[in-house]
Amino acid sequence: MTLHFTAPEFARRKERLLTQIAAHRLDGLLMFQQESMYWLTGYDTFGFCFFQGLWLGADGRLALLTRSADMRQAQHTSLIEDIRVWTDRADASPQSQLRDMVASLGGAGGRIGVEYESYGLTAANGRKLDAAFDGFATLEDASGLVDRLRAVKSAAEIIYVREAAKLALAARDAAIETIGDGVDEGEVLAAMQGAVFKGGGDYPGNEFIIGSGRDALLCRYKSGRRRLDSEDQITLEWAGAYRHYHAAMMETVVVGPPRGRHLELFAAARQAMEACAHAITPGRTAGDVFTAHAHVMDGHGLAEHRLAACGYSLGAKFTPSWMDPPMFYAGNQWVLEEGMVMFAHMILMDSASETAMCLGRTFLVTVNGNECLTDAPLDLIVNSL
Repeated sequence: MTLHFTAPEFARRKERLLTQIAAHRLDGLLMFQQESMYWLTGYDTFGFCFFQGLWLGADGRLALLTRSADMRQAQHTSLIEDIRVWTDRADASPQSQLRDMVASLGGAGGRIGVEYESYGLTAANGRKLDAAFDGFATLEDASGLVDRLRAVKSAAEIIYVREAAKLALAARDAAIETIGDGVDEGEVLAAMQGAVFKGGGDYPGNEFIIGSGRDALLCRYKSGRRRLDSEDQITLEWAGAYRHYHAAMMETVVVGPPRGRHLELFAAARQAMEACAHAITPGRTAGDVFTAHAHVMDGHGLAEHRLAACGYSLGAKFTPSWMDPPMFYAGNQWVLEEGMVMFAHMILMDSASETAMCLGRTFLVTVNGNECLTDAPLDLIVNSL
């Protein structure tokens, strides 16, 4: 068995979740988020792209329904003892089998929480789930219940986040050493991801974002590569991932002499990052951090070039995204707490001049403020090699 945490650590998480199940007057919780399953039991798989569900009853009993391909995965990576399998066939009804499993564990007629907001539960499977449980139990939307618990990291989790941050910094160094005139974007990606793997890290929850020239203004990965020109710009957003825990960073690197617009946007991005860092403290809200970001950006006359969000929480995440709630956007009342890990990104995209400038750093919320875990200098990176 491969477990990344101790039995007492998992027991504490289970007790926290059982307390919430009781507070919401539920008789049990059906989990479909892979992140919830990993956090609670260690279960580590990408098999959530197919139907599977983890049950935690108010009495503390755990049971997993999954496919045969993931049975040994669950046995090898988790502390789940009750593992049941549904079989692939033309008339398969895993939702009915899940109902029968819950019935065998005393869940009939109860109030059952469901993680409806999950990549692991498609709309089609959600409808089938509702139909299978109709008349059997009352289903309540419990989306976000585990997310709230996962947002505040334990001391054991923070150890892994720190390792992820070291890998993110190593990837940054590898990128800076590689970027230059005539270099293919693929070489940059290979150097960055190679640094993570060499350091014992994992694949991230989503692809590294890379774009140069006009594509430096994009905030998403896309396929296709180009070679850098002697005067160019390249935007990178990446994360070190260790035991699935993430620490993200973001930079726009200038190749050759920076244009005046690069310097203007960088000055605003750096000032906004410093303002956000000041606001990432216990008791402040996620919305407060966004307000700090917007105040600086708008003060520089860049309202039309910034985004409507400037960061989010990080943790143990799976495909298709390393983003966790809460997100920094206007009015978000989620209160920051000690132990949360937050990524702040300052993204400026001027389409008229085709100029990009981005900065991103990961912070650990501490008792009196925060610690920047990816503490690279907030300087404009210019590579003229």
